[in-house]
Amino acid sequence: MPQVNPEIIRWARESAELSLEEAARKIGMSTSQKSTGAEKLQLIETGGKDPTQAQLISMAEVYHRPLITFYLVRPPIKGDRGEDFRKLPPDFSREENALLDALLRDVKARQSMVRALLEDEDEADRLDFVGSSKRSAGVEVIAEAIRSRLGISLEAIRSCGSKNEVFNFIRQRAEDAGVFVLLIGDLGSHHTDIGTDIFRGFAIADDVAPFIVINDNDSKGAWSFTLLHELAHLWLGEEGVSNSSAWADNQIEKFCNNVAGEILLPDVEVLGLNVTPNTSRSDVVHVIQAFSSETNLSNTLIAYNLYRTGKLTLEQYQELSREFRQRWFESKPKSKDGSGPTYHILRRHRLGAAIVNLMARMLRGGAVSPTKAAKILGIKAHNISQVLGS
Repeated sequence: MPQVNPEIIRWARESAELSLEEAARKIGMSTSQKSTGAEKLQLIETGGKDPTQAQLISMAEVYHRPLITFYLVRPPIKGDRGEDFRKLPPDFSREENALLDALLRDVKARQSMVRALLEDEDEADRLDFVGSSKRSAGVEVIAEAIRSRLGISLEAIRSCGSKNEVFNFIRQRAEDAGVFVLLIGDLGSHHTDIGTDIFRGFAIADDVAPFIVINDNDSKGAWSFTLLHELAHLWLGEEGVSNSSAWADNQIEKFCNNVAGEILLPDVEVLGLNVTPNTSRSDVVHVIQAFSSETNLSNTLIAYNLYRTGKLTLEQYQELSREFRQRWFESKPKSKDGSGPTYHILRRHRLGAAIVNLMARMLRGGAVSPTKAAKILGIKAHNISQVLGS
């Protein structure tokens, strides 16, 4: 029978950014008269004692690793995030950062399965827009290329009746073009929520099955901007992970922000707003909120474009961004009252029509089993029929 590798157990805990004390508590190792839970775990990690099967199962859940990991000869190479465009705050959560690594592993595995499935079924059409552009072409050229390929005119965006409609419209056009757009902000439960200071979105720039993941812990008004930002990454062929502060010091992130801003709110509209760096803060907020109501764009996006066109200073934009963020956070419902959509409807929306419809079609044709389809969708196999609506 294969032996558990204690080195792997220690590596799995450390890569989950957990101390011995935190891990022991989460695994359920209690303190006794002879030793603390942390000391018991340390004994296992140094090879002094074998873990029980129940403890291994708990470790797999807490460390977000498959059970087979603990039988490896050596720790695997750390998962690649692509380019890490993020600027992390000094007090960032190391545990949430480890959750992001687990999420990236999971999504990349699911994306690989989707690509392999498309190739097996002779549906692997190459998408020529992935990696088709260079930053040297300029913001306006790439913004126009995205608008043209997806068929998203400014008039169509402005005709949407809400921020949700704007996002759903752009998402549908992106998915029609072959991009899988998923809303994911945790590893399956609210206990594993990942904040936008850790990640706001990421793109997998594959020319057969490109994936975009948007953190649905962000405000709904920000989803459209993040989606267009990540689409710009696909056009550049530069995959990686972004967060809410990345643009400040990273030229690629700033460029992708400017592309998204140009599509949603062209300079000609921004220049028409009665704001200057000398306008009082209260008047600036009033102008932004009024324009937000008129256009169904987020307050923060409008403030960013005012900064981008020189109508606000960087400091003014950053202060407004923090204020709008705090207002949104305070307005969020603190608990669910059970009156919202069902789990299956919500899950279907988060997954997006592209991957849901693909799995439904492949299941009907016998190309995938319910178990594999559930793995690709990131759900339990017993939920497959209800999530797919079949």
